[in-house]
Amino acid sequence: MVEPEIPPNTGNVARLCAATGATLHLVKPLGFELNDKYLKRAGLDYWHLLDILIYENFLDFEEKNPVGPRYLATTKGERAHSDIRFEQGGYFLFGKETKGLAPEILAKYPETTMRLPMRAEARSLNLSNSVAVVVYEALRQWNYPGLV
Repeated sequence: MVEPEIPPNTGNVARLCAATGATLHLVKPLGFELNDKYLKRAGLDYWHLLDILIYENFLDFEEKNPVGPRYLATTKGERAHSDIRFEQGGYFLFGKETKGLAPEILAKYPETTMRLPMRAEARSLNLSNSVAVVVYEALRQWNYPGLV
């Protein structure tokens, strides 16, 4: 999650990551403190199952994760998420709730942008819902490794 702003969204994604074994990467600046009560409440008692990494900025994320494809969720994506074959060892990038991913990030990886299909009148889905849709599509493609 790149610069998430709303604590309950990040808490919901943390719970999703804990339940599926995915690592949660948070790129600062964050719109909240990590001890925020709404963040913790949304994650419930799953925090001990969570693998979480925090980065000072997007450059820090890129430097510490030089290998692996990046899949960028954006309302501007030309392909549906379900049309992409996700490689294991890659990263899903989701931007802040109010603006999405920065244009310079989108420009760096134009071949792997994706969108979630929805009605033309709808602006976007809730961020944590979007993350869940994409994560479970990848897990479905991989036959749910390690999950029961």
